[in-house]
Amino acid sequence: MEREVEIEPGVTLWVEDLPAHRETPAHPVLLVMGANASGIGWPDALVELLRERHRVVRYDHRDTGRSSHAFEDHPYGIADLAGDALTVLDACGIGRAHVVGMSMGGVLVQLLALDAPDRLASAALLCTAALGADLAGLPGPPRDVLRMWQEMHDPRDERSELAWRVEHWRRLSGGALPFEPAEFEELERRVMAHSGRVEAPTAHAQADPGGLDRGDELGTITVPTLVVEAPADPVNPPPHAAFLAERIAGRRAAPPVRLVSIEGMGHALPSAVLEPLAWELLEHAAEAEDEAAGAPGQPTQR
Repeated sequence: MEREVEIEPGVTLWVEDLPAHRETPAHPVLLVMGANASGIGWPDALVELLRERHRVVRYDHRDTGRSSHAFEDHPYGIADLAGDALTVLDACGIGRAHVVGMSMGGVLVQLLALDAPDRLASAALLCTAALGADLAGLPGPPRDVLRMWQEMHDPRDERSELAWRVEHWRRLSGGALPFEPAEFEELERRVMAHSGRVEAPTAHAQADPGGLDRGDELGTITVPTLVVEAPADPVNPPPHAAFLAERIAGRRAAPPVRLVSIEGMGHALPSAVLEPLAWELLEHAAEAEDEAAGAPGQPTQR
């Protein structure tokens, strides 16, 4: 089911709320995409795999897809997008969810784990950097990716824009797995048709990054957390995932964090990584459900 969710007067988000394929007591899954990316960026095949056990919700961030494109009239900070995720849960009547974030979405899920742990049955962080990681001296994107990001605002016709996006995905994919241009061309055609726009969304590059320097707080996270390392990720390459897992683990003997690696994965979701990724996400969610079921006093709201 599709719906519009108002997050402030005149600003709405597109939300897709899909039931599980079979009745299950498991908490829903909320998928939180990265910067300037719509919810359609979560592949349908991955969504279908997750629906074997869970109700799945995905949505378009502000200024992406079918959500309001109104940054100039309604400016916001990146941290505000975490609050949008909670508004989506509220609108769907979901008390707690397994929340999965990719790239910037992973940053938002870290904020949710710090500020609204009661709303998260578990957290999964993909292809992302730790809050405050920019101060840790970790490697960043290579020059060719940075150069393409500088071109993101350039005007292009539909054919040129499509070619630019496919090339962007080729570079983000990292080169460890065979790159299938047709797969990403189809994805971007769907994104364009979904949004009704040819031009690339760029509002998140202009949004205030304030409030993200909270790396020292990561060790206080109590939500069961899965960190997925993408070994071929050029944007947040190793050791970003290990650094993030270590910051969350802190000094506890039994930290609520697990680090896994998906072979060949870059900063993208090609079909080759979907089954192993879905398996890790489903196993992590099941373990969190089992742990919560064995702990007295845990909320059971779905």
